[in-house]
Amino acid sequence: MKPWRSPLAWTCFASVVLLLGVGGWLLTDPATSRSDALKTGGLAGGAVVALYALWLNDRRRRVEEGRQDVERRRHELESQRAEQDRERVADERFAKAVELLGHTADQVRVGALHALAGLARSRPEYTQTVLDVLCSYLRRPFSHTESSGDARDPEQERELTVRLTAQRLVTDLLPARDAEGPAYDLDLTGARLEYFDLSGKLIGGLLLRYAELRSSTNLSGCRFTGRVYFTAAGTETGRLIGYFRCRGAVFESHAWFSGTAFAEDADFTESTFAGETTFKDAKFAKDAMFGGVQATGSLDLRRASFAGQTDLRFASLPAAVSLYNTRVRAEKDVRLPEAWDFEELHDGELRIVAKRG
Repeated sequence: MKPWRSPLAWTCFASVVLLLGVGGWLLTDPATSRSDALKTGGLAGGAVVALYALWLNDRRRRVEEGRQDVERRRHELESQRAEQDRERVADERFAKAVELLGHTADQVRVGALHALAGLARSRPEYTQTVLDVLCSYLRRPFSHTESSGDARDPEQERELTVRLTAQRLVTDLLPARDAEGPAYDLDLTGARLEYFDLSGKLIGGLLLRYAELRSSTNLSGCRFTGRVYFTAAGTETGRLIGYFRCRGAVFESHAWFSGTAFAEDADFTESTFAGETTFKDAKFAKDAMFGGVQATGSLDLRRASFAGQTDLRFASLPAAVSLYNTRVRAEKDVRLPEAWDFEELHDGELRIVAKRG
């Protein structure tokens, strides 16, 4: 840059001009001493230098702010590029793991399931998608020898191991009952499950329509924030006695057990049904326990049958309760709320009815 274009040169020139001009003008006044004239001229020239210093400092500040803004934008672009790379890697991992679920080797399928679960843990936004894939694997047709005395097919045993791994990973990916955050949905329509345990978990909606629940099933302590459907599902013995445990669970919305067949004991003790609840056409082949249950929505027990010891002493009942043709065995110990009574039938069964008045 040419010297005569430099702001510093012009500042020095203006300062000298003011010093000489102001000092010379004051010296023309006889009442002003030479020292006062020089001092005043120096202050005028110094003021110009001070203004230049302020301008220079402001310019440096703006340059620094511009540099920081450029650096921030560069960092944001790098972060976006890194996030895109992570998303691409995650998508590739997901696609590869899903592809390996169709592998013929059971250990490869187990590895693929763990890879999907690891992806869900590292990338929480994949959790619902991974759960959907795990549930779809469990919905695949499957049959295996149940009785311990029968010869077992090795291929079926290996597939059972893979399926049990999938069930365990589904449970591990679900948050605890009182956790803050999203509640994930599970679609296990028509699935064949064994030792299915979701106890103490937070679940959104649960679809178990036409599912086969073998051996023990444990939903105790669960909190369901969405709709739950067990329509026409069945609990069966399997390799162990097929207990259905649902103690202290909370159903915040619909709870649909219409047509469900409980082959072994069913325990709903101290559970809460806050929404519309139905056990219409449900069949309890063994003991059924509903002691301490709180039902605040509607309750439908039409054509439900109880063949074992039955405890229906609900802690609270809604105003709308349907009891049409609800049957229990006369020879069994059956306990009812005070508002209900028995009506004897001709086939050795008793029908539950509401007391009149």
